[in-house]
Amino acid sequence: MRKKIVAGNWKMNNDIQQTEALLAEILNKKQDNNVAKIVVAPTFVNLQAAVQQTAGTNVIVAAQNMHQAENGAYTGEISVGMLKSIHVNTVILGHSERRAYFGETNSLLAQKVNTALKHDVTIIFCFGEELADRQSGNHFNVVETQLREGLFHIDKNDWNSVVLAYEPVWAIGTGETASPEQAQEMHAFIRTLIKDNVGEAIAENTSILYGGSVKPDNAREIFSKPDVDGGLIGGAALKADDFLAIVNAI
Repeated sequence: MRKKIVAGNWKMNNDIQQTEALLAEILNKKQDNNVAKIVVAPTFVNLQAAVQQTAGTNVIVAAQNMHQAENGAYTGEISVGMLKSIHVNTVILGHSERRAYFGETNSLLAQKVNTALKHDVTIIFCFGEELADRQSGNHFNVVETQLREGLFHIDKNDWNSVVLAYEPVWAIGTGETASPEQAQEMHAFIRTLIKDNVGEAIAENTSILYGGSVKPDNAREIFSKPDVDGGLIGGAALKADDFLAIVNAI
């Protein structure tokens, strides 16, 4: 049975005091929820404090990115070993902002995937089409290419360490809205793609999160769709009440 997951990507927000305050509020207000796994992804400099603050809870701390090399002359970068040394064992890879603003390609992400899996780090692998792709009817091809080139090379046993996060980039901060039906359509396509290329058992056990502006008022309807296993949350993850409302919508 695949896991239900709600992950909050805090992006470049919250200093250490704000991080500790938000985590305290989440930990104090969250209900015992045996359905959903809760993941939070603070900025790199606050990861260790977040790990310490969430110790003994069911909140998982993830990194927002990592470098593909294990070490070396890569000024300003963070390696998988650095993450592991502070007990961060989950990483977001391929986020639409990393692809758009920092030029991360499918081939580069394949390298990052390999490095993470080599070190037993769980991956939240992001992908999704932009508005032009959706308007031209090329959205399924774009998603398939991102998965084939960035992820489908891995061993079948490694799929246990992979969570997928579909981001319709065209529906994030553009004024356009993706319906729950559009989310389900793409998630079903992704699951069928995994089934046809990797196997039915893996397809049925792989969690696919939706990352298209999930909010408290639309979360329940989106999460009710059969192939949507949770969400990768952006702005709403920065407010404890909103984030927990989304968690409780599972």
